[in-house]
Amino acid sequence: MERFRIPSIPPTTNKCIRFPNDVIEHVEKAIEGKNCTFTAFVVEAVRVALKNNKGRNIKRQHLQEECFKASAIKG
Repeated sequence: MERFRIPSIPPTTNKCIRFPNDVIEHVEKAIEGKNCTFTAFVVEAVRVALKNNKGRNIKRQHLQEECFKASAIKG
């Protein structure tokens, strides 16, 4: 699984999104004193989540293919 890293400010496009107050507080504490905006932090978190999810989907597909091969051999 990929490690989350607090990013520097990347080029962005403005989007409006609502966050629960507790999430905002946790993110703000995590980026305090760092060269990182709230938006950059969230974008990096989403990128890592998407990459990790893609990896899980690839592993799941590989396992399904292996099970299919095994059942084809048996029967």
